Amino acid sequence: MELPLAWSLVLVLAGIWNIVIWPRFWQRIDKDPRSRDEQGRPTRFRTVHAVLIVVSLAFGLAITLLGVLTLF
Repeated sequence: MELPLAWSLVLVLAGIWNIVIWPRFWQRIDKDPRSRDEQGRPTRFRTVHAVLIVVSLAFGLAITLLGVLTLF
């Protein structure tokens, strides 16, 4: 696949950004009191954010891979 170098670099940087930022967000969600109920079970708040983070990490990985593949 051919793409200008600048666009390939944008894809790589956007993917890396997602891979770096979302795990840090999880640390904040994990510490949030809304994350668990009184019995210590995960709440919907935690579940929704976990799904959001997993999907975003998958997109980040795919974007990074696409950017790397377009470099060559």
